[in-house]
Amino acid sequence: MPNTDVPTVFFGGGTPSLMPAWCFEKIMQTLYNNFQVAHNAEITIEANPGTIDKNKLNDFISSGVNRISVGVQSLDDDKLRFLGRRHSADDAICLIRHAQNAKIRLSADFIYGLPGENVTDTIKTVEQINNLGLQHCSLYELTIEKNTPFGKMNLKMPDNETMAQMYNAIAENLTLKRYEVSNYATPGNECRHNLNIWDGGAYIGIGQGGAGRIHIDNVWYEQMGNYQHFSPIDDDTRAVEKILMGIRTVSGCQLTDDVKKVIYTDWVQAHPELVQIKDNRISATPQGMLILDDVVLKMVK
Repeated sequence: MPNTDVPTVFFGGGTPSLMPAWCFEKIMQTLYNNFQVAHNAEITIEANPGTIDKNKLNDFISSGVNRISVGVQSLDDDKLRFLGRRHSADDAICLIRHAQNAKIRLSADFIYGLPGENVTDTIKTVEQINNLGLQHCSLYELTIEKNTPFGKMNLKMPDNETMAQMYNAIAENLTLKRYEVSNYATPGNECRHNLNIWDGGAYIGIGQGGAGRIHIDNVWYEQMGNYQHFSPIDDDTRAVEKILMGIRTVSGCQLTDDVKKVIYTDWVQAHPELVQIKDNRISATPQGMLILDDVVLKMVK
């Protein structure tokens, strides 16, 4: 697809900041040789503190990076050790300051809802984030899966009511505005790459575990690893995917004809406290956001 326009490039999954800058530069050159990458494309790299210093960050920037997403997770060293992170809070802050001084777009990821945490702990975390002067951040609830190291530890996790209070406390105390379930930003600093995916746009995934959704001649295709391998997706399946992605955002999912076909309209109309329709988009209310998985199960055919 040499004529495909590329407005965003996102290096994620694993720890791409471990690769040398020359490798990143070679990948970017291959993209430029095979696609039409926009001159103002958002080019993001995920980075874990401790895997990249000021000099390496500058090398990435020289090779095209204009946005960095830093996996901070916590600004408490004890919690970082519990989470198995190799960096310290100071390492994370140092990388954030380097990025801010370099004047590139910056995001930072955090985790809340650790064992024994309460709403006060969450508010403290939010205050620490506010002090960093970020323009974008993500706050994810810690989810314990069975048969994982955490899952075998019989940890005492916050109950659902406490988690809901934590979630609301984030929105009430963070200086950034929520625009997606777990993402917050100042106006204009939202992640352009993710916005396209959440809004049902096409994207290509390259590399191990890479996956995309390609739109060719009015047909949607699932694309895996090798960007030349496509499998068609039926319209109803793709419509459900659009809802699953779009409903996560504050602006909601576009009510295109295919989306309307797979929604239980009667259920939506009967639950205005959970979902709302405005400007030809369907979105979850603040109350609906708290039980989003349940809302989607009931709303979609």
